[in-house]
Amino acid sequence: MKNTIPAIDEENIKEGRHYTKKRNLSLNSIIRRLFKKTEEKTLEQWIKESFQPVEEAQANSRGKVWKRENLYRV
Repeated sequence: MKNTIPAIDEENIKEGRHYTKKRNLSLNSIIRRLFKKTEEKTLEQWIKESFQPVEEAQANSRGKVWKRENLYRV
């Protein structure tokens, strides 16, 4: 695992250390959790945005059912 040096002002570091000390965590673990949470939220947002146009279309097949062969006929 590579070490990085983020640019964080002293006040934020002080508050971060206070927060982590109360929860028996390290500042690094909090930063890792934040990155992971941000990544997960991005994935959730992507899924939501992907399905939004379909939901907004409110299309109705009127009961018509297609077979896979008919959909991919070349």
